[in-house]
Amino acid sequence: MTQIQPDGQRKPAIVILDFGSQYSELIARRVRETEVFSLVIGYSTSAEELRKMAPAGIILSGGPSSVYADGAPLCDPEIWTLGIPVLGVCYGMQLMVQQLGGEVEAATGKAEYGKAPLQVDDPTDLLTNVDDGSTMWMSHGDSVKALPKGFVRLAHTTNTPEAAVADHNRRLYGVQFHPEVVHSTCGMALIRNFVYHVCGCEPDWTTDAFIEEAVAQVRQQVGDKRVLLALSGGVDSSTLAFLLKKAIGDQLTCMFIDQGFMRKGEPEFLMDFFDRKFNINVEYIHARQRFLEKLNGVTDPEQKRKIIGTEFIRVFEEESKRLGPFDYLAQGTLYPDVIESAGTNVDPKTGERVAVKIKSHHNVGGLPKDLQFKLVEPLRKLFKDEVRKVGRNLGLPEEIVRRHPFPGPGLAIRILGEVTDEKLDCLRDADLIVREEIKEAGLYHDIWQAFAVLLPVRSVGVMGDKRTYAWPIVLRCVSSEDGMTADWSRLPPELMERISNRIVNEVKGVNRVVLDITSKPPGTIEWE
Repeated sequence: MTQIQPDGQRKPAIVILDFGSQYSELIARRVRETEVFSLVIGYSTSAEELRKMAPAGIILSGGPSSVYADGAPLCDPEIWTLGIPVLGVCYGMQLMVQQLGGEVEAATGKAEYGKAPLQVDDPTDLLTNVDDGSTMWMSHGDSVKALPKGFVRLAHTTNTPEAAVADHNRRLYGVQFHPEVVHSTCGMALIRNFVYHVCGCEPDWTTDAFIEEAVAQVRQQVGDKRVLLALSGGVDSSTLAFLLKKAIGDQLTCMFIDQGFMRKGEPEFLMDFFDRKFNINVEYIHARQRFLEKLNGVTDPEQKRKIIGTEFIRVFEEESKRLGPFDYLAQGTLYPDVIESAGTNVDPKTGERVAVKIKSHHNVGGLPKDLQFKLVEPLRKLFKDEVRKVGRNLGLPEEIVRRHPFPGPGLAIRILGEVTDEKLDCLRDADLIVREEIKEAGLYHDIWQAFAVLLPVRSVGVMGDKRTYAWPIVLRCVSSEDGMTADWSRLPPELMERISNRIVNEVKGVNRVVLDITSKPPGTIEWE
């Protein structure tokens, strides 16, 4: 059941109506693990719009609201008449029950937050291969008091009589837990049941299929025009370079702007790798002083990002006039970039994500209004792990595919406060030590990101019987699957000791190393 439209764009087989859950994008991510394409859309999407989209299935996400509260976000009640299978998750289940004539109330017993064993009453259909007694992740204060006509119980927990329910005839299902999180041991089995058995989807969202479609779309969009790509050396822009090379060959020109915020030795590595080893045309632009002057006196992180993003485009415009003309600018924008730049909250009146930004990305939110390029963004619907698969398929070496993510503004946002040459040199040396030691310990590929942060404060220390007054370095190492949630990595104490000793002894201007043990949420991976 391939969902390719006449314009070459792929329609989502499964759509997730987002009611403000922190896990909405994770649901989409899990569906894609079944090799079925999914997208997150606003909960206010009308039934008529959904009918035109013709998805094979709809998932209603969880959310922080109560269905009986004033202003609670509601979906179009006509959704239930479309004949499309629906799975409601937590708030989504409660909304389904309420709109179809059942009752929802604040839990009269104990609310459930965290792990709970699921007692399966009906092991068929949605709960096929879901083990009786398996752990599911609960997070709810409301519960279903009475089911709508036609619904039956599929499973329960100690505190939740209606933990999973169904109207088999109408193919409407609800679960009062989060099958998408890793803590739910049989969560993926449930999602596969819904995607394959209930919705009848086929596993056609594969790496080969994406590349074929992306190449065709790029060729259709670009024609015989030239494309300029901002190459950073990270997996996103590197994969995009290989994809565009495959699609349009010598119509592609890559431009590496050395803005002065890269890691130690990376500009040299980048030029050698792409230009000499893979014959991808890369123009090297020296712009360190220009960017540093633009950041003079700037301390606000959002302002830093916007300044760097705007300056990137300005440099592109100037250099493209020398090298061009170019009609298109290619960017390695990913799905999480789009999501985070739009914010994660939902306006109950419009169903749109409101502009409560976590952070802006220079390749999404910082573009100037007078941009002179048309954009080519073939990766914007992919999660990071999907990009890595595409990179491998295109022949990108593992040393690039498995590199840790690196922010577009570079070390400028890992230096809190004002950015100076002295701080950049200090952070480059500290960051190199972190990466060297983690690689030496054989842990580099077990960690999502490992890096150093420089704080704009000084503390007292003692070195060689002399008093020092120097900067602290924060060691930030996190484990994650897709960067949307993360936990701090439990490094061996001896490894942390080596990192600390090397940084204090080898990096000028540092006399203290501290460890960040904050997860995401509530923190973010980057500090700015």
